[in-house]
Amino acid sequence: MAEYRGCVLPEDLYYDLDYVWLRPGNDGLVTVGVTDPAQTMGGRIVAVHIKKVGKAIAAGRHIATLESGKWVGGIPLPFSGTIEERNETLMEEPHLVNVDPYGTAWFARIRPDDPTSALQGLATGEAAIVALRAWIDLYDLECMRCSE
Repeated sequence: MAEYRGCVLPEDLYYDLDYVWLRPGNDGLVTVGVTDPAQTMGGRIVAVHIKKVGKAIAAGRHIATLESGKWVGGIPLPFSGTIEERNETLMEEPHLVNVDPYGTAWFARIRPDDPTSALQGLATGEAAIVALRAWIDLYDLECMRCSE
């Protein structure tokens, strides 16, 4: 697992190179969350709203909304799919986004409409890490973990 300026950057995930990470599962579902740099940029998260299970989401549309004291923003899905599971715990404990962005703070598990192309165009591995480092430098971030 790479780390840069305090930001954790797992090489085994897929990234939209903005805010979102994706983890494909053996069951055909893709787990979606926000990156460590994104949670840092957002500040202390005070509310998370995730669309309901069964909701079809078009590519580029939001699956969830985050709120902090300084920011409200949507979490876009880079492909079309249906929400199969959402993280109910995260809606009750939104601070988990700041504490464990790649673990307990996942947002939803999505069934892609087209599994063969869902992750195309996303970055992974060393190429993703290089691009994420550039993103971190662009915004001059030092990642941190906020707690409750």
